[in-house]
Amino acid sequence: MQKTFVIILGPHAVGKMTVGQELATITGLRLFHNHMSIELARKLLAPNETEEFQTLNRAIRQNVFELFAIRNLPGLIFTYMCPFDQQEELDYLMGLIRLFSSNKAKCCVVELCADFDVRLLRNKSENRLLHKESKRNLLWSEAEMRETSQKYRLNSYDGEKLPFENYIKIDNTNLPPDEVARMIKAHFAIGE
Repeated sequence: MQKTFVIILGPHAVGKMTVGQELATITGLRLFHNHMSIELARKLLAPNETEEFQTLNRAIRQNVFELFAIRNLPGLIFTYMCPFDQQEELDYLMGLIRLFSSNKAKCCVVELCADFDVRLLRNKSENRLLHKESKRNLLWSEAEMRETSQKYRLNSYDGEKLPFENYIKIDNTNLPPDEVARMIKAHFAIGE
């Protein structure tokens, strides 16, 4: 089976991690959701150490990416909230894709979108709160969700030209995560 790198993009509580969990189950790829490095950095550093936090978070991620790109390990699923209106964020993702593709991995980008009210409900889901300790303060989490959604464009425009070669956008407002994972697996022929 060809090594595969899947990036799942989308705004807060759209279901990136949950879909990633389901995709990992049906493909054997490993899931590295963005909060795995965030929560570790939070545990090690005080809230006022923002520069150090960013440095540690980036270093954890880069080490994971390099390990999975270079070594003979199963493919990787990475979840990420991308501000589509910031070119440096798209450049960061393209750098990850280059790292994996230069090591003969198939690279796929999935963008999830869902209605804001549905995302507000998902923000309180048991699975989300279990894996994302920093989201357990629901008043803060919802306020941060609203603020960030107004400040950044966290989904692409329909028909927008993006730099990704293997890409799909899925509105998962009314779709269960296991169905979305099956759609992704089939669309990119992962594991075939």
